Amino acid sequence: MYILFLLKHLSVYNVYLEIGFLHFKNMKISHFEKIDTLKSLSSQKRYIAIRNITWLAIATNILLTLIKIIFGFIGHSQALMADGLHSLSDLLVGAMTLIGAKYSTQPPDIGHPYGHGRIETLVTIAGGGLLLLMAAGLLIDAQRRLFSPELLLLPTAISLAAALLSIVIKETLYQYTMYVAKQVRSPMLRANAWHHRSDAISSVIVFIGIAGSMSGFIWWDAVATIGISFIIGYIGLSLSLPGIKELIDTGLEKEQLVEIKNIIKSVKGVHGLHQLRTRKMGINVLVDVHILVNSYISVSEAHKISETVRKRLMTHIEEIVEVLVHVDFYNDETIDPTLKLPFRHEIIARLQQYWQPLKATSAIEQITLHYLPNKLTVDIDLPLNIVRDIEDAQRLSQRFSELVINDPDIQAINVYYRSYPDKRVLKTRELLKLVGNKY
Repeated sequence: MYILFLLKHLSVYNVYLEIGFLHFKNMKISHFEKIDTLKSLSSQKRYIAIRNITWLAIATNILLTLIKIIFGFIGHSQALMADGLHSLSDLLVGAMTLIGAKYSTQPPDIGHPYGHGRIETLVTIAGGGLLLLMAAGLLIDAQRRLFSPELLLLPTAISLAAALLSIVIKETLYQYTMYVAKQVRSPMLRANAWHHRSDAISSVIVFIGIAGSMSGFIWWDAVATIGISFIIGYIGLSLSLPGIKELIDTGLEKEQLVEIKNIIKSVKGVHGLHQLRTRKMGINVLVDVHILVNSYISVSEAHKISETVRKRLMTHIEEIVEVLVHVDFYNDETIDPTLKLPFRHEIIARLQQYWQPLKATSAIEQITLHYLPNKLTVDIDLPLNIVRDIEDAQRLSQRFSELVINDPDIQAINVYYRSYPDKRVLKTRELLKLVGNKY
């Protein structure tokens, strides 16, 4: 046990997000303002951008689907007809994109306090899954024809021209859709763009296959179909896996975590951090973290530090819209040593029993408990006028400490004497003068 008596006083310290069609500006906003603004952005300009490019893709895919299937049938090209089915899958994905864009941009509500961003994730996974199913169907049919020569078709020049037209249109549509996807930060629209790219690539293979079959290598058309199926399957897998990772709350990449840690450590008052956890919710990022602060600061100061951490992360990293900061004064990753310590009402009851012999107990103005690992430190505030001189103050402080020396949970008693008249802390020299001590 040790004794500490200090003089304190009772004075109180009073203490554009604007988007054009493809243009953004940043501004500092609070969590709920930020999440509302992002959702408002999504439900208005962002949704319009996604909707417009998707409707353009739908119209284009309707035209190309008809061209490929009709001219593939007329021109005797299995690969071109398979490519037409691929374009048909783009139509279905386009419709899913519109649905996802509409419902994923709805603001948070009671049933969905974090918003509806994962609807977009589900649509992305569904789009990738559709490509995988399409790839499997094409592969099975192409293999059947390849091993049954009588089923092979001999393409004509009209199917070759249709394949060339598809290449040009779909690559142009891919470039434009990807451009918009980057501007509005939509993984769902990015997935849709890759559908267009896969269609363009498959059309290149179709073109080669048709040209080879027309040159006398009749099996090239079936081989081209198999090549298309592998490309479609790969793209489908690459789209589905990130969405699946998001659904199972996979954290951010290492580089992003390092950036978050550096921002947190830059806040004054933060002595360390642990249990940093991140996850994605659509285009947004949610962060949980424990920070270490001085164990003797006030709750309000700790709150100030935690709020600074939260706001700084949301300001510096645009995708972060929610930060939950837990304040610690020691690393509790494995076990919390304060859990076994008694609650305040239990400690106060003990102290009252210990201090019954002291008349000064009735003058106690405030008791502050500091929960340290495995032990408690107790601060008590007394008015200065209950002591006659410095020696009297020392004796009283000593007595408060001695009476609880055998308590297994209390490490120290700190006694503070407060001066009221001018509400200021008295320096030692001023205290000696006040109590008339001759030292």
